[in-house]
Amino acid sequence: MSKIDLFSKEWLDVVFEKKNKAYGAYELRQSNAWNTTKSLFIASAIFILLFLAPKIYALLKGLAPEPPQEKMTEVVISTPPPINPEVKTPPPVEPPPPKQDQVKFPPPVVKPDNLVRDEEPPKAEDLKKADPGQKTIEGDPSADIVQIAPVGEGPKQAQVVEDNTVYNFVSMENPPTFPGGIEKFYDFLGKNIKYPPMAAENNVQGSVFLSFTVEKDGSLTDIKVERKLGYGTDEEAVRVLKLSKRWNPGMQNGKPVRVKYNIPIKFSLQ
Repeated sequence: MSKIDLFSKEWLDVVFEKKNKAYGAYELRQSNAWNTTKSLFIASAIFILLFLAPKIYALLKGLAPEPPQEKMTEVVISTPPPINPEVKTPPPVEPPPPKQDQVKFPPPVVKPDNLVRDEEPPKAEDLKKADPGQKTIEGDPSADIVQIAPVGEGPKQAQVVEDNTVYNFVSMENPPTFPGGIEKFYDFLGKNIKYPPMAAENNVQGSVFLSFTVEKDGSLTDIKVERKLGYGTDEEAVRVLKLSKRWNPGMQNGKPVRVKYNIPIKFSLQ
């Protein structure tokens, strides 16, 4: 049996014989094959375009000019000057003698056997004549005593004078330190210092010498440039020091004190 094409012109004429061919169905049947072929080509073209879109994008991106690479500069931080071992720490200031004699009678402290020293404790008669204390001190009858206030008020204590002297870190018992050590401070400077563009363009290299005061609470104040390098390096060094976290303050006689610190910051183009 031969294949019958229902969409051929002859069959269409047979089907629509004695019918209204101007209604529209006749024309749709005539153009059906062309519409189907056109739709197939359009769908194929869209599918191929979507399939090749990533490759076309990658090809166009490769033809575009690459952005200029950022110039990397390395900042080399020089180490601070070593502490002079010949500089001796001044002895602590002795307090004034008490008005009454004092005999050594400190509270008991647990120590290892090798640190125990045989010392005869004071006798009861000695404690009747002198007050117990950390060490034996001869009293001064002419020393000042605390005045007793009238009834209703407590004893008035002597005014404590705050030590605001700025010490040099070289002569300190315990100089101030950056949390984690000096290596952590160098890491902090290396990560935060940005080479000034003016200095990089003019190939300026060298060290900026700065001084600052480590306060009793560890904050940095009075930041000064002692020896300038110029071209924006001085301002950059001061800016980074102001970003520093609090230091461990310097200790003198067991108390935190203000300490002046000096440090060179080296700018180098690699």
